[in-house]
Amino acid sequence: MELRGLRPKNCCSYVGRRGGGPQAISIGKNCDKFGIVVHELGHVVGFWHEHTRPDRDEHVDIIRDNIQPGQEYNFLKMEPGEVDSLGEVYDFGSIMHYARNTFSRSIFLDTILPRYDVNGVRPSIGQRTRLSKGDIAQAQKLYKCARCGESLQESAGNFSSPGFPSGYSAYTHCVWRISVTPGEKIVLNFTSMDLFRSHLCWYDHLEVRDGFWRKAPLKGRFCGDTLPDPIISTDSRLWVEFRSSSSWLGKGFSAVYEAICGGELKKDSGQIQSPNYPDDYQSNKVCVWRITVAEGFQVGLSFQSFETEKHDICTYDYVEVRDGSSESSPLLGRFCGYEKPENIKSSSNQLWLKFASDGSVNKAGFAASFLKEMDECSRPEKGQCEQRCVNTLGSYRCACDPGYELAANRRSCEAAACGGFIASLNGSLTTPGWPNEYPHNKNCVWQLVAPAQYRITLVFDGFETEGNDVCKYDYVEVRSGLSSDSKLQGKFCGSEKPDVITSLQNNMRIEFKSDNTVSKKGFKAHFFSDVDECSKSNGGCQHECVNTFGSYSCQCRSGFMLHDNQHDCKEAGCDHSVNSVSGTISSPNWPDKYPSKKACTWSLSTSPGHRIKLVFNEVDMEAHLECAYDHLEIFDGNDIRAPTLGRFCGSRKPSPVVSSSNSMFLRFFSDNSVQKRGFEASYRAECGGNLKAEVKTKELYSHAQFGDNNYPGGSDCLWVVTAEKGYGVEMIFQVFDTEEEADCGYDYVELYDGADVKSPRLGRYCGSGTPEDVYSAGDAITLKFHSDDSISKKGFHARYTSTKFQDTLHTSD
Repeated sequence: MELRGLRPKNCCSYVGRRGGGPQAISIGKNCDKFGIVVHELGHVVGFWHEHTRPDRDEHVDIIRDNIQPGQEYNFLKMEPGEVDSLGEVYDFGSIMHYARNTFSRSIFLDTILPRYDVNGVRPSIGQRTRLSKGDIAQAQKLYKCARCGESLQESAGNFSSPGFPSGYSAYTHCVWRISVTPGEKIVLNFTSMDLFRSHLCWYDHLEVRDGFWRKAPLKGRFCGDTLPDPIISTDSRLWVEFRSSSSWLGKGFSAVYEAICGGELKKDSGQIQSPNYPDDYQSNKVCVWRITVAEGFQVGLSFQSFETEKHDICTYDYVEVRDGSSESSPLLGRFCGYEKPENIKSSSNQLWLKFASDGSVNKAGFAASFLKEMDECSRPEKGQCEQRCVNTLGSYRCACDPGYELAANRRSCEAAACGGFIASLNGSLTTPGWPNEYPHNKNCVWQLVAPAQYRITLVFDGFETEGNDVCKYDYVEVRSGLSSDSKLQGKFCGSEKPDVITSLQNNMRIEFKSDNTVSKKGFKAHFFSDVDECSKSNGGCQHECVNTFGSYSCQCRSGFMLHDNQHDCKEAGCDHSVNSVSGTISSPNWPDKYPSKKACTWSLSTSPGHRIKLVFNEVDMEAHLECAYDHLEIFDGNDIRAPTLGRFCGSRKPSPVVSSSNSMFLRFFSDNSVQKRGFEASYRAECGGNLKAEVKTKELYSHAQFGDNNYPGGSDCLWVVTAEKGYGVEMIFQVFDTEEEADCGYDYVELYDGADVKSPRLGRYCGSGTPEDVYSAGDAITLKFHSDDSISKKGFHARYTSTKFQDTLHTSD
């Protein structure tokens, strides 16, 4: 099958094969989602929309008054002669079924309403996560797959011959296709084997092949009653085929399999994905891959997709890459969050990669490809580049020295209209053509150099380039140093003016790059140089010296305050109130030893409806079995009267601590004997949790920075709001603003009438329309908030309280 994406304004496809060449499938704007792509591919395979079946009126009702004008044709019922469902029952869970509000005049109005089942529940429709069992069964019938056997795509499972253990029939043919995430391997164990024995297993036999089809390399052919040894696939797929041809009937066989992630990859190219990609990876997963390509080459690694739990120092879920074959090899990078890592290249023919997840937040994970890579720039001709050759994965490019740019042949260099070497103490910089649009394919490099013990400060006066947060197209890079691999101080694009930047030494590199598409005004900036008084004797400061323009200032470490002489430090009060979304806290004088007889407190708080997670980076206190001497005590509330979350001492790092509400209180105590380094911990606000509804109205916000910033991408939050027995929960939305989409498939809020997501759904909401007031039928409401990794909006603010039960519910039915 060969497909080509065309006409990127629509989301559509022909049904079944058309013609003998490549087939067009349109994946337009807002269609580039996994479920939508699979839906359109379902049409290519030969599936019509499930809700247009001739028998659909027995299962769903079409609410025609709610359909958008001009979209009525999407709900027309087909005639019996136009479509053949191959005897399969109506499938509410099919990926080919529209959602309840598809093409609705309002996201709160149903266009398709499933009829109640025997349990009095309306089935869910419109899922875009995976093929349903009905989809798979229909495809097998349509393409005349083997009558028994199946496609096994879970991470673990079992299967057996037909009739096992009572015996199989003669002339049986079954095929099982086991497929797990690329980058994983399959371990297959046979738990029972009783087939007719013959020479070379000519008659009844079981074949296992190392791949996805019947001509893949043979791992083994088995018969008789001897259990085969465990079989491990080379890649992520196995083909298991069973045939019987005799009249002698054995019990048959049974087998179990499981996916193991990581392993040895000895080939010149391939793919690696986190377990369960593109769905969320599992908790507490550790996968290690060792990649080896041909001798004389390096390993090139490129990430196509990346989404893990975000953290400043990647403590929780992360991908780690090392330059060699083991965990002790040099570290090339540790990555987390939503930004794709840059391309990575090893220095030898081996690369070590580790994926780890903790027990909390799960995301989509990553997809990456690797290939054998050679450095074309290491050849004597250096790619025929006039000045500089820059190696890239699978290729190379030519580059020019500052003050020059590539000529039309992309190899020669000519004097540039931008960039250059600047040694003056102050000046200004602009992109070519400022304030008009800059030209395409520009690469400008300015190298600023000041005298020794000076620092350079760069101030942007105007800024407008193509791009967004990722800065893949047009961008400005600022580095402290003169080379392209000097310490990066910022990469900027879009229309937001960067903050003031001061170099870490006496030179700075500014690079501007534009591609061949959109052009903007560019930037205008000025720079100036200033003596760094802190570079000599720390400016006379006892603790820390901070350079400022024309002067400097002294600062003190945690637990100290500046002396009147503005240079020395003395002990300060040790009670802290902290309400930022994230940050670090530490014992007095960290990382040096804390003073004796010290008592310090930290009162952490965040937005209502959110919790606080505390992760210890380092711990070093006087040890005692009951932590009776120096210790840190944590309370689940806003003072020491709250329930304790633990008392800690010694040098063993505690597990992360999470509050049950939006406040946490810490108390540190040291006695008059042993002093050690103390502790440093990172904190951050986390969404979700269990909330208590009371007569007094309480607040709930979509994210901790509501009102200051839009909600972050990749959020999955779950709140359970519970009232006392005999009372219900009332929830009223004050503000509601999320990404709008007809099916609310991207960013949305879901409400359930109960204490979990298995309870009856009250509705799914998105866009900017405030949902109606919601009342529970029982004593709890569950609120789920999801955002994808693209557009983000203001979010929501809701108020909730306990109330007497209502006679009716506000639902989406």
